[in-house]
Amino acid sequence: MNTRRAHAVAFLIGMASTSAHAADWSDTALSWRYGQRFREPFNPSDIKKHIVALTHASGYKYGSNYVNVDLLQSDRNDPASRTQNEGAQEAYVVYRHTLDIGALRGAPLAYGAVKGVGLVLGFDWNTKNDVGYNSRKRMLVAGPALMWDVPGFLSTGLLLVHESNAPSGAFPPISQVRGRYTYDIHPMFSASWGIPIPERWAPGWAFEGYLNFIGAKGRDEVGSGTGAETNLDMQLMYDVGSHVGQPKKRLRIGLEYQFWNNKFGNTAGTTGNRGQRASTPMVRAEYHF
Repeated sequence: MNTRRAHAVAFLIGMASTSAHAADWSDTALSWRYGQRFREPFNPSDIKKHIVALTHASGYKYGSNYVNVDLLQSDRNDPASRTQNEGAQEAYVVYRHTLDIGALRGAPLAYGAVKGVGLVLGFDWNTKNDVGYNSRKRMLVAGPALMWDVPGFLSTGLLLVHESNAPSGAFPPISQVRGRYTYDIHPMFSASWGIPIPERWAPGWAFEGYLNFIGAKGRDEVGSGTGAETNLDMQLMYDVGSHVGQPKKRLRIGLEYQFWNNKFGNTAGTTGNRGQRASTPMVRAEYHF
């Protein structure tokens, strides 16, 4: 990992630690997941990836914070450069802050199944060293969200997205891109959830995940049209802590599945139907502290 990437990751870890001290509640987890059917746009091959992540969620009087740092290691089917077989490395950071409007006004904004209304502000940031694209994504998001009255949590939001990138691949047309390119502002429907399965059905299990449906963002950096993007990631996780002498929910293992269509706005038309869609089962383990 290069110095710039390491500094960025260290900053996010420090921010998570600081928010934990000021929070009414917090949960921090270190996780690993692995799959063999990841895809990348314009690449016809299935890719194996190991992903190590640090995730932090916390809440305070007026809202909540969420931070996730993914460190991704690809196999040789997603090479780091033209001259080596070593797989690409990527760091991807997501931060979201949800401001609870009801808490600010001193009275809950609740109606029926909706238990709260929030304002979401946040960003995505990534850096990747690969032969084809070398993504340097920067994305800001903002918009309203609804918090639903369910066991665990369910939040849905309609966000506006301001996104840019500065790719630098080895092959045309990406090799001709110069500087940072900004896409059209576009909408995103976002949902995230963590629902414990009732004990009478499956003790110790939980259903978790997120869904992002992202609208087309105009022309990309080489002038091609983009398409609407779907990214669904869901997990069935089992609490094994009590079986190995650990506190409840400390150690969990499970299965994860990701469906990603039109990844980063790339379509079958622009990629020649190569790599823009992935259907990826994974195994996952996580330790909470």
